[in-house]
Parts: sequence; C-alpha cells; structure tokens
Amino acid sequence: MEMSEFKFGWVALLGPPNAGKSTLMNHYMGQKVAIVSPKPQTTRNRISGILSTDESQIVFLDTPGIHRLRGRMNRFLLDSAWQALSSSDAVVVIFDAALYASKPYLMEKDLEPLVKPVSGPGRNLFVAVNKVDKVKEKAKLLPVMEKAQELFPEAEFFPVSALKGDGAEALLERVESVLPEGAPMFPDDQISTVPMRFMASETVREKLFMSLQQELPYSTAVEIEYWDEEPDRDLVRIGAVIYTSKKNHKGMIIGKQGQNLKKIGTSARKELEEMLEMKVMLELWVKVREGWTEDSGFLKTIGLGE
Repeated sequence: MEMSEFKFGWVALLGPPNAGKSTLMNHYMGQKVAIVSPKPQTTRNRISGILSTDESQIVFLDTPGIHRLRGRMNRFLLDSAWQALSSSDAVVVIFDAALYASKPYLMEKDLEPLVKPVSGPGRNLFVAVNKVDKVKEKAKLLPVMEKAQELFPEAEFFPVSALKGDGAEALLERVESVLPEGAPMFPDDQISTVPMRFMASETVREKLFMSLQQELPYSTAVEIEYWDEEPDRDLVRIGAVIYTSKKNHKGMIIGKQGQNLKKIGTSARKELEEMLEMKVMLELWVKVREGWTEDSGFLKTIGLGE
C-alpha cells in the first residue's frame, strides 16, 4: 500500500459510566489496555489504545464516563472526556442498550449531556448500541433505537456486543473509512500512549475494585512509589501505595490478617508479569489520605487534572 493511502486518526470513545467503552477498546486491541469492572466510573484518566494494521493506525481515546456528579475529581474526569472529543477525528458514543430497554426513563438523562458536545457539521459521529446480546426480547430494542436516533440524528448506528465482539468489526471498518490519510505516529508494536507505571497502577486498582466488590466506594487511588528494574535478573521491583479517604476503609482493604491485600497483590503481580514479560516483585501498602478527591495537587500526581 502506498503510504499516501495509509490512514491515521484519533477516535474518542464517549458515553455514560459502565457503557462498555473500555471493553470495546480492549476488544479492538486484542488485549487489556484499560481496566474493566462491572462498576461504573472505573476509567479515571483518558487512556489511549493504539491499533496498528497494514492499512491504518487508530488511536482510541477511552474516556471517563460522562456524568453529572459534583466535586473536583469529577470535574477533572469530565475535562478529560471533553479534551478527547476536541482532539478526535471521529467520535463513537457507546451506551448500554440492555439497561435502557429495562429502564427507558434513564436514557435521556444519561445521554442528554452528550448531545450538544458531539453534534455539529463535519463531525464523524457513530453510535454503538452496546450489550444488545443481553436483551432477550428484541422488540424492547426498538424504542431504545428510536430515542437514540432522536438524540443523535446525524449519527450512524451499530448494534454491538463489546464483550463478545458482535458487530464490532463492522463499526471499526466504518470508523476507519472516515479517517484522514496520514503516516503512523507510533511504532506498530506500541499499544498505548500511557507509561507502563500508569498501567501498573491501573492493574492494582482493577484488582482492588474486583476484590472489594460493592463494599467500598470510589474513594481509593493507587500511586507507584518506586519502580526498579534489574535487567540481568529479568526482574522488576514495584512498590505501590493504595490511598483511601477514610480510616475505616483501610482495614477493609487489608482484610483479616492481611489476606485481602495479599490476594490483590498476587492477582496484580500475575497480570503484570504477563504484561511486562518478566518477573515482578510487587509490594503494596495502604495509607489514609482524607479528602484526596478534592486535593488538586494530589490529583495531578496520579494523572488527573493535567
């Protein structure tokens, strides 16, 4: 292929919390780049996944879910999403069709904040109607589709299952077709623009979310304190701090005789070893930092608000 025919572009993935943005991006990447959790609002930073093929290089911007929550951290989350929108060549709005098929009254409230920002002349706009596989009575999808077309009249619609991959390739082909011609900006073996230290902190945070399930709110953060590589031993030593905003949550994270923290560490270590393709020694400890979600200086140290 002539390089002049090669395509390069930025694609923003936007939608309400827990819509499946990270799952869709990970599906396209063929491996985990963004953490996935059944809980809403797990993506806090704008995470980029780089998909390189013989025909194109697409940088997906997986954004925090669009919501109306207050507070300094939540303003940073929204800023991150809007910045991704402003720098993108195409936009994919993704929403949970199964949720709105069962609770249609939530749909306009959840999607309305997106309507004005993504609309406008010249915008390459696509809507991924996600989790259609979970809707057993397909007739219930009709009012969902009608409402979505009313909200986003300029968009092209694609029913998908991000988890199973159904419909995802058709969406990808269409998105690729509208991207501008251009040379790739990244090596074809690079899968993300985020530093490996950040990927490590996200891995720990995902295991924290999965371990605590519904017991702990989103008042936790992870910061990598040290990262020491020993190439001759094919080893990396990583130390990470889990911050929580309340004293009583510290014990919940650690668990009885430290068992929960050990489980989190073991699970994160195994995944990091696969990711880094080397042996990992991971040390975790928990600290209480009250009010960290409103501390702009601290938020910047963990990659928010920059």
